[in-house]
Amino acid sequence: MAGDMVSGETPENKKGAALIAEWDETPFIKFSALFLGAFITLIALAWAVELPLKLGFEWLEEQAMVACLGLVLGVVFIRYPAGGGRRRHAVPWYDAICALAGLGVATWLVVIYEDIELNPFAMRDQMFWISMVLLPLVWESLRRTAGLSLTVIFSAFVLYAFIGHWVPGEMFKGVEQAPYRLIAELGTNNASILGLPLKIIVLTVVLFIWMGQLLLHTGASEWFTDVAAAMMGRSRGGSAKIAVVASGFFGSISGSAVANVASTGVITIPLMKQAGYDAKSSGAIEAVASTGGQIMPPIMGAAAFLMAEILELEYTEIILAALLPAALYYLAVFVQVDLEAAKNKIAPLPKDRIPRMARVMGEGWFFILPYVILVWTLFSLNMPPQEAAFWAAISVAVVSILFGYKGHRITPAQLWDSIAGCGRASADIVAIGAMAGIIISILDRTGLGQALTLLLASVGEDSIFLLLVLTAIVSILLGMGMPTSAIYLLLATMIAPSLVKLGINPIAAHMFVLYFGLMSMITPPVAIAAFAAASLSGARPMETGVTAVRLGWIAYIIPFVFVLSPALLGQGSAFQIIEASVTAAIGVWVGSCGLIGFVFGPQNNFNRLLLFVAGVLLLLPASTIDYGFAINGIGLVIGAVVIIKDWVENRGADSAAA
Repeated sequence: MAGDMVSGETPENKKGAALIAEWDETPFIKFSALFLGAFITLIALAWAVELPLKLGFEWLEEQAMVACLGLVLGVVFIRYPAGGGRRRHAVPWYDAICALAGLGVATWLVVIYEDIELNPFAMRDQMFWISMVLLPLVWESLRRTAGLSLTVIFSAFVLYAFIGHWVPGEMFKGVEQAPYRLIAELGTNNASILGLPLKIIVLTVVLFIWMGQLLLHTGASEWFTDVAAAMMGRSRGGSAKIAVVASGFFGSISGSAVANVASTGVITIPLMKQAGYDAKSSGAIEAVASTGGQIMPPIMGAAAFLMAEILELEYTEIILAALLPAALYYLAVFVQVDLEAAKNKIAPLPKDRIPRMARVMGEGWFFILPYVILVWTLFSLNMPPQEAAFWAAISVAVVSILFGYKGHRITPAQLWDSIAGCGRASADIVAIGAMAGIIISILDRTGLGQALTLLLASVGEDSIFLLLVLTAIVSILLGMGMPTSAIYLLLATMIAPSLVKLGINPIAAHMFVLYFGLMSMITPPVAIAAFAAASLSGARPMETGVTAVRLGWIAYIIPFVFVLSPALLGQGSAFQIIEASVTAAIGVWVGSCGLIGFVFGPQNNFNRLLLFVAGVLLLLPASTIDYGFAINGIGLVIGAVVIIKDWVENRGADSAAA
């Protein structure tokens, strides 16, 4: 069976386990973090089913958010050492004080929040002292979980809020703020720290993290790999196609490309190496496939729900918009791994290692039900995302209890571990959500958001292409090292609004920054998904990153295309959508042939260049650029000439050999 493809305690298994759980901590620290984390998940669960209302008492959304933020501060200061790393054998006195302070000040804010809502002027003194404690704790929790680069960005915004009115020049000169009032409101206001980013994370994203935890505990990742093996194992390069399918399935739920690499890569990477792929290609394929899961509907690592809330659109609109670009992304990866297999004569999997589809489906068919329930509750019952996620997650536990996978049913202990582990794993994204809310408030209060729009507008006056290139580079830099939801939240806060104000389609603007933020996962020098895969494959990290960029090439081009022509996002007439989809699909295939250097046989460098150029010309949106159809036609002719010539030459060579 595919689940047994890598048997025993291999080095890859050990490295994969280390990537997922490399914490070295005492039982007390582990228990404390899990105990506090469980309450985070339980609050999100209670809110999803409106439990407070059903029990007869009113609890504001902001109070639930504050409670979760306080619990996160407790988890961070108990678990994360001030100096970095994941080794902690005792909680220093200063971290114990910080943890208690975070829990205490959050409790205080929960108790008085209704009074703040009714009369913020009368409560300003209490708001100020709460903020004086809460804001530094949030800053430090961000530093410990998200790293120094994001903390520096956050610090720059906070500093600007206080001194922005001293900045020379008119464009970036901020509106002067009263320091006392500014501090009071940044740490307690529902238009700041308790704003939309934290609301979405606490009340929606946490539930999808829990769903991912349940799928891990019930064996779903292994089943996805088995399904992929049954589907793809008999084709050339089947081992790599298994990695692409399995990682795409699981990556959509996990919300973290690195976690996906660690969970599926321990099986797929050794399998690819045994089949004949070299180490850097094996790692790169896994990294690119895992990263692509974050843009794959219906969940998109929870980014779809964030985007729907921020844009105030129906969830279905986001999913339909994401469908074609995601399909093109995986088409490019599939074409390249298939041609790589043809080029290097990599055979299908041995028959004894390919499970029968009937057996695989018989063992784990019920893992489909949570997806069905999620789609049904969202599309047919029009439930809010958090409620749909709740019922989908509950269904994972129910089907595991009823049916079990390979004889294993989820136990009460594992169920509790999923609840506690979900809350604990949410610490970094909750801290980032609090930060994003504060940045949004500062952008609005100081006028900096308008200034950024004017700056981008001045760049875009001469060239929309230059504007998009600049935005892409900034998005990659800001996205380095963060999970999907955090990447999107940061970029949707700082960059996407300016693109929308400049006239770019709102969905296209948000998809653009999401794609390039995610590309930081495979783009050197900080390609954390590629580097994680390299640690499993034994390849050099930078080589793996460069190969991953080549495999994921379409993700660097397609966002420019759907900004210029939203037809690829389902925005436009039926003809425009069909025409853009067909030419883009052909362009992806032709361009991928050029990058690999193989069609029916090996290609020289000149032919490779011609094929790649032809692919790019076919990708350009014909309906929105001058002479667009002629440009597509030129690309089609160039590609066809090279491919037909190669087919004739290789057919002749085969006949001569026969």
